[in-house]
Amino acid sequence: MSVRYGFAIDQTTCIGCHACTVACKTEHEVPVGQFRTWVKYVDQGTFPNSTRDFGVMRCNHCTDAPCVTICPTQALFQRDDGIVDFDRDRCIGCKSCMQGCPYDAIYIDEDTHTAAKCNFCAHRIDNDLEPACVVVCPTHSIWVGDLDDPGSGIAKLVNSRPTQVRSPEQNTGPNVFYLGAERAVLDPLAAPSSSGYLYSRPDPHRSEVSRDLAMDPVTKARTTLNTAHPRPWGWRVTTYLWAKGVGGGAVLLAALALLAGIDLGVLTTIVAPALGVLGTAATGVLLIVDLKRPDRFWYILTKSNFRSWLVLGSYALAAFAAVSGLWLLYGIAVETGLLDSSPAVWTVLAVLGIPTGIMVAGYTAFLFGQAEGRDLWQSPLLFWHLVVQALMVGSGALAIAALLAGTESAALITRTLVVATVVHVAMLVLEYCGRHATKAAAVAAHLVTHGRYARQFWAAGVALALLGAVLALPSWGGGLLALAALGGLAVQVALLTYESVFVRAGQDLPLS
Repeated sequence: MSVRYGFAIDQTTCIGCHACTVACKTEHEVPVGQFRTWVKYVDQGTFPNSTRDFGVMRCNHCTDAPCVTICPTQALFQRDDGIVDFDRDRCIGCKSCMQGCPYDAIYIDEDTHTAAKCNFCAHRIDNDLEPACVVVCPTHSIWVGDLDDPGSGIAKLVNSRPTQVRSPEQNTGPNVFYLGAERAVLDPLAAPSSSGYLYSRPDPHRSEVSRDLAMDPVTKARTTLNTAHPRPWGWRVTTYLWAKGVGGGAVLLAALALLAGIDLGVLTTIVAPALGVLGTAATGVLLIVDLKRPDRFWYILTKSNFRSWLVLGSYALAAFAAVSGLWLLYGIAVETGLLDSSPAVWTVLAVLGIPTGIMVAGYTAFLFGQAEGRDLWQSPLLFWHLVVQALMVGSGALAIAALLAGTESAALITRTLVVATVVHVAMLVLEYCGRHATKAAAVAAHLVTHGRYARQFWAAGVALALLGAVLALPSWGGGLLALAALGGLAVQVALLTYESVFVRAGQDLPLS
């Protein structure tokens, strides 16, 4: 008989005493300032006609847990009884689970530098004991048990009274059910953080973002106590997106030139594969340095979860690095006269370069797709947009190289630069100014186009990219490479700026 453990939290009897929080921190030795379970406060109205509501927040032990899917080393796993547990000895601190979780339930433990969260007190469950939070709750507001057993107390409670779950639109099958909870408590966008919390100050990130979130003019709901909402990925991920785009785009364009019989000289034989090797190397270094446990980076290959696109992307990078490296070695041998140039070899390298170049440029779309807590990243166009971006910055880098190498004509490069840049900008406008699948995605897009990122997005991300295309346009026939090189430089800056906005805005919205 199947077992599916879950929680039911009766917010009509919860008194907000924090006993569950204290018991959890004591049971698991959670560092100060970090929480596996916590009590959120939401105030509504204006004194003296004001109310305060509570919400006990924690991991939802989802039936379809996105953190388990995205974790590259199987450090997060689902037990047969439905409990989502973690193994800190396998964790590499990549923080992808924090992106996958739609509930702000996972944090990086300051002591171990590994992921941690509520694990249902699995060690107590295995010894027929209730979780620590349940034992200490003075009002019996926290119920626990087998949701699949119709005779259990929690099943009877959930089946006999109206319940709610957090973020049902994420379709994760959460197994924490709330009774009598206010919508403003469960909806993280319904109550922006107050400028000052009770007992503490909000973390700076929450405070900054809350200024851009609309407060309900009727309820005036505001969060007056909550946990931190960090932004796990920063400039390293932004730079990694650009670096692999340059390498992938350059090799992809050179491969297409080879198959089309277009002679780009040293740009094809040396420069493009060198950009591929350098881009891959930079990507690998950035990804490893960004880990909280970089000493365990090799776990991605030895403890692989092949459902995670962090793992599959690593293999895509390895395959691309191998093709680029062989291409570069052969190109050096040909240019130095060690080997004769063979059309058959170039054809093989080109045929291998196209799929590996496309995958290294675009696989991040699937990784971001597994980051289910970040609605802005869930675009069905993202894969193709990343490929277009790669062609844009790859051709831009080759345009700069063409000027330095004294190439007489590089019409394919400049035409690709112009077309890819225009398509990139068109896709930006389509993505951000069109309809969005969820409220969270729409709010995040508004932050980009009209909020805190608007100046960067329109001035650098869009206008500078178009300037790059305009500068390169006179080189459409292959001449005036100095202008094309300037255009190529402009699109590098434009894409780095846009990726910074894209990565940050996707993580800005509160999830609890």
